[in-house]
Amino acid sequence: MNNRIVARYLDGRLMKGISLDIHPSRPTFHLRASDGKTIQVKMAELKAAFFVRTLEGNAEHKEHLEHDPKDVRSRGASVLKLKFKDGEVMVCLANALPENRPFFFVTPVDASSNNLRILVNQAALAAVELPGAAEAISRAG
Repeated sequence: MNNRIVARYLDGRLMKGISLDIHPSRPTFHLRASDGKTIQVKMAELKAAFFVRTLEGNAEHKEHLEHDPKDVRSRGASVLKLKFKDGEVMVCLANALPENRPFFFVTPVDASSNNLRILVNQAALAAVELPGAAEAISRAG
């Protein structure tokens, strides 16, 4: 399956393209850009990999950060507030809480987002909050 991926690096770089071999347990994946060139992406260098509807996106769309309890996608999922070290905040749904794995998948709470799901690098996080829970899970390092 062709996955449209926007790879955001920890250093701020951004790459867009198609990947056939991205997986959270592998240290690298290949990304074929629109110019036809294929690069090898090191997972450890990423902030996150965004699986998107379109590579163009919609710059005018503002992500909703409020969870809609009627959203059927949230059945059985936990709502997480991710705070990245670079200051970005995302509110997402997760079927399993992130544990000791370096990468984990989330889905944006905004059903109209261009992002279908996001593969997050734990090393890029400052904190993970469970809205309504007493405290955040600190991500030192």
